[in-house]
Amino acid sequence: MAINWFPGHMHKARKDIAEVMAQVDVIIEMLDARIPFSSENPLVNGLRGDTPCIKVLNKADLADPVLTQVWVEHFDQQKGFRAIPISQQNPEQIRALLNLAKTLIGERDFAIRPARAMIMGVPNVGKSTLINTLAGRTIARTGNEAGVTKSQQKIKLANDIYLTDTPGFLWPKLTPPESGYRLAITGGIKDTAFDYPDIALFAAEHLLKAYPERLSSRYGLAELPHHDEELLIEIGKKRGCVGKRGSVDWEKVSRILINELREGKLGPLSLETPQGVLEEVARAQQLEQEKAALKTQREAERKARTKKNRK
Repeated sequence: MAINWFPGHMHKARKDIAEVMAQVDVIIEMLDARIPFSSENPLVNGLRGDTPCIKVLNKADLADPVLTQVWVEHFDQQKGFRAIPISQQNPEQIRALLNLAKTLIGERDFAIRPARAMIMGVPNVGKSTLINTLAGRTIARTGNEAGVTKSQQKIKLANDIYLTDTPGFLWPKLTPPESGYRLAITGGIKDTAFDYPDIALFAAEHLLKAYPERLSSRYGLAELPHHDEELLIEIGKKRGCVGKRGSVDWEKVSRILINELREGKLGPLSLETPQGVLEEVARAQQLEQEKAALKTQREAERKARTKKNRK
């Protein structure tokens, strides 16, 4: 099942960003360090033009540090981008972000002409929390739910930087489809747009391959099952999610796994790698080409039948 979520306020947010982009000196795009590709909005490139962009890998304390460094190097190799991992609990990393922003803007008297930055990112990636930290006071509304910020606001920071906050917005079609699952797993999509068992099975498959020892330790499993469904069943047994007739409460056990993953109770982990997403993108493009070819074929067959019936 493909997961998509693009409510009306996101379409408006994209239009509003496009209107003010020419006034922006530097873009701060916040990503989830656990899913840097899936939380990277492909529309940003079309909106930013040549404006330098800092990819902020937020929630780095929840991500696999080895893979986070791989992603930093991946972004730094791209023209016009710099990447920096941060944790909201580390003020030094946040101060480094502002210094990097000024470096990318270049030499000028910021007291005369303050730096103009725009912060962007998918829903629930931590923009509002970061803004409040930078400002030293509560300005932006925060919440552990996707889609809290609904409109733009401009904030003056103490270090000659004007920051424009924007609502978190996705894009109309999440592709490859695996990206939608990862966004849902990490809380970037409103939970009414997906089924928990669906994303829990996706998460279970990845964890079995990438972090089997974490599963064994967290859920006390002496022997790990080989398949995602079997894993959820075993976790359900350990956590009291099995009914009187022995059936598993899929909704309950799925929420347990997803919530504990989000809270970092399985340890710091990442859900994707640069090489892995390249393969997913290639498969998605191949599938789209096959769909387009089939559509063309069916259209040709339809026209042929129509022409034949007219004779």
